[in-house]
Formats: sequence, structure tokens, C-alpha cells
Amino acid sequence: MGERIIEIAHATVRRQGRPILDDVSFSVTRGEHVAIIGPNGAGKSTLVQVISEEIHPLYNPLSKRILFGQPRWQVLELRKQLGIVSQSLQYLCNSTYKAWEIVASGFFSSIGLDFHHQVTEGQLLKVEATMKTYGVWPLEEKQMNRLSSGEARRVLLCRASVHDPQVMLLDEAGANLDFPSRHLYRSSLEQLDREGKTLILATHELSEIIPAIARVVVMSKGKIVADGPKEEIIREDVLSAVYGSKVFIDKREGLFTAWC
Repeated sequence: MGERIIEIAHATVRRQGRPILDDVSFSVTRGEHVAIIGPNGAGKSTLVQVISEEIHPLYNPLSKRILFGQPRWQVLELRKQLGIVSQSLQYLCNSTYKAWEIVASGFFSSIGLDFHHQVTEGQLLKVEATMKTYGVWPLEEKQMNRLSSGEARRVLLCRASVHDPQVMLLDEAGANLDFPSRHLYRSSLEQLDREGKTLILATHELSEIIPAIARVVVMSKGKIVADGPKEEIIREDVLSAVYGSKVFIDKREGLFTAWC
């Protein structure tokens, strides 16, 4: 068993009196890749936000949140350890900032650059190298609001990884992409795997679960209802029970698809 770098225990989050995360315990070891799947409202995004400290669970003497060996973090220091991509972040970044400015803002945990952000020559070189790695360097001068969803998503992956975080938190980061863009997104995940990142992927799309992701967690109604090796979890009986409808699964070239 490797070093445990994320440990959440007995986390409960309520919204309007209703638990959207219900006594959840979840841990990840360094270098492990985990996909979190489940229906809408299952609690996937909330769990990701608890990990990133965007949301704080209710106090409970049994609960704990230990990230990279520490129970308490300054948020900006924690952001240096995490690379985050989400649909809500893409909405915030849908602006007149140029693509390279959005990538560079990953060094400052900001959205774009302001007058007080002093970008060093070394950081500019890292921006260029990262954007070339993800195939978006030709877009460097384009405004974010003029990019396609797929292009913007890869720019956000650059922003999330430019500061060399330990963990990549990807919350529905492949949603609403067409087939070519989805293929490029999977290629980006494979690149992150090659770089040795720890991947935590919350998704609706089984086809985003690249072969390198070996563990799958299933959530339903705010709880983790299954957690284990991918081949044991992505089964028609397991997913049919969670989704409340007959689910069919196919696997080709190491990738799963599912339909009802």
C-alpha cells in the first residue's frame, strides 16, 4: 500500500437540510487513479469540492480531512498541490483573457492575470512547454471566449498542470465534448498519467475512464455504494441497481461505454 495523500473520513454536507454527502469516507494513495461515477445528484462534485476545500463538511468528532499529511491548509498553499478542472471553472474562464494568460494564471490560482501578477521568464517558458505538450500552443493568443469547448478544456488542463501539482481533480471535465474532442481529452489524461500525477476523475462518461484508471467508486444519494477494481465495479448488475434502470455495458480497446 502506497502513501495515503488524501483521507476523508465521515464527511457530511447538507444543503437546505438535506444531506448531499452522507457520512462519506474516501482515501487515495500517491500515484493511484480513481474514477468517481454515479447519477446526477449522487454527490460526486461535492466530494471533489470537499477534497479541494471549496466546501467544508459539518463538524463531527469522528470526521477528518487530511490532505498530503496535513489536517489544515492555507487555501493558496493547498492549490499548489492540486490541479482542478471543472465545468464551473470553464464558465469562469470564458472571458476575453488570452489562452496563455489563463494557463499562466495557474501559478497564482487566479482567473487570468491582473496588474499585480508578475509572471517570470521561467513561468512563461513553462506555459509554452505545457501548451505544446497538450497541443494548444497555436491558440496562445486567442481569447478564451472564442475557443471551442474542447479547445478551452485542454487550455484548462494546461492551467491545472502548469504548476506541477501532485493531484489532478477533474470534475466532469470531459462533459459536452464531441467525439474528436473527447479523444483529445483522453489523450490529455494519458499524458497526465505519464507525468506521474494522481488522477481523481468525477464523470458521467465511462468512456473517459482510460485504461490507467484501475479503481472505480460508485456514488448514489450522497453515499459511496461500491468501491473497488474497475473490472469488478463496471458491471451491468452493479450499475443497473444504482441507476434504477437496466444498464448495458460494452468494452472495446480498454474503454467502457454504457447505455440504457
